Amino acid sequence: MQRRQGRVNAGLLLLLYQISQVGLQNIPSVTLGVLALNIFLFLNPVRPLHEVCISVNEGFYRKNWQRLLLSPVHHADDWHLYYNMVSMLWKGIMLEKKLKSIWFAYIIAVFSVLIGVVYMVLEFMLMEILDDPSYEMNCAVGFSGVLFALKVLNNHYNPGRVSSVLGLQIPSKYACWVELVAIHLISPGASFAGHLAGILVGLMYTMGPLKKIMKACAGGISSFTDPARPRDYSSEYYGYPGYQYRTPRSYYDYTGGLTEEEQLERAVLNSLNERDFGGAVYNNEQ
Repeated sequence: MQRRQGRVNAGLLLLLYQISQVGLQNIPSVTLGVLALNIFLFLNPVRPLHEVCISVNEGFYRKNWQRLLLSPVHHADDWHLYYNMVSMLWKGIMLEKKLKSIWFAYIIAVFSVLIGVVYMVLEFMLMEILDDPSYEMNCAVGFSGVLFALKVLNNHYNPGRVSSVLGLQIPSKYACWVELVAIHLISPGASFAGHLAGILVGLMYTMGPLKKIMKACAGGISSFTDPARPRDYSSEYYGYPGYQYRTPRSYYDYTGGLTEEEQLERAVLNSLNERDFGGAVYNNEQ
């Protein structure tokens, strides 16, 4: 385990500020644990990013399966961590109280691993279909795939809402698809396959057999009961803050309790001004 080089991490400071504004007592235990784990591994990464990221080459060909566990909880930089964890904070508060902590922890664990597997399948398919071997080298890190899956669950358990995606009013059940395309067009270096994997895993849970399989595997350990889906038609303003962005020129603008939509719009402007690492995915050619 190695510590990051000492420097001012504005994104981390703002994340801690956001957490303090919500209050530790108001954050459910599993959500707080996920935040703490990601912050700790950002400050003390287990290995360098190129040794924890997941790819077809590393996960499938070289059998480095531990990367399925490590890649979701490591982040490219402090802004990558900030946007992902602020999103996790609000999604966790909404979902953990509804699903209960034990089951929510189970979901996070299963989704984290399964999304990595689906990501590799998607990248392998792209490699075969497009006859482009570079797809097997695309190596992804970050919690954003899990966040896309949780967004699908949140929309499932809170149906009928309207989300605002970059100023467009979109029914929440379609919002994750619009965000997937919009973010890829705005920031092509981001992990399209990783975010798509998150959506697919979320749909496998809400519409497919995954939830039944998880309940069968859990046996009598969890007393999970599927919460009712309220018919709530109030508007919800959501965006997606799960990417790496450079420090904005005036980062104090982020401390005003902005919605996820506002954070995304600011982040998009920053990413258009200066792109560097390519989001949460990069070519790992060794």
